[in-house]
Amino acid sequence: MNEVTWVVAAAVVDDLVRPRRLLAARRTEPDWAAGRWELPGGTREPGEDPQAALHRELAEELGVTVHLGEEVPGPDGVQLGWAIRPGYRMRVWWAAVASGEPAPIEAHDAVVWLDAGCWSDLEWLASNSPIVTELAAAVPGEGR
Repeated sequence: MNEVTWVVAAAVVDDLVRPRRLLAARRTEPDWAAGRWELPGGTREPGEDPQAALHRELAEELGVTVHLGEEVPGPDGVQLGWAIRPGYRMRVWWAAVASGEPAPIEAHDAVVWLDAGCWSDLEWLASNSPIVTELAAAVPGEGR
C-alpha cells in the first residue's frame, strides 16, 4: 500500500451550532496554489494526533485557538477524509475561534469571512471546492 500524507483543515465558522460565516485563507505558496483560497490547516507530522496537528497549524498560520466541532465526513466516510492530490488525503473539522483574531501569518496573504450564500464564490483550490460544496449543503440557507 502506498504511503499517504495526511493534511488536516478546519471549516472555521462563526458559530458551531448555527454557522452563517465561513473563514477562507488565500495561499501565497507553493506557486501552483498561490492566489487561491483554502480552508486553513496543514500537514500532520508523523505520529501527531490529527486534532493536535490542526490546533498547531491554526495557531501557526492564523494566530488563533479554536473549539473543534464534528469531523466533516469525506466521500468515503469519517477518518478517510478527502483525496486532495495523489498521495495526499485531508480530514476536515468544523471549528469556531476560541481566542485571537484570524490573520494571515504564514503561507497566506489574506483571510476573509464569507457570508451565507457566498461560500462558493471564491476561487478555491480545486481540492477544497468539493469540500466547500459539502459544507454549504450542511448549512441551512447556504446550499444553492
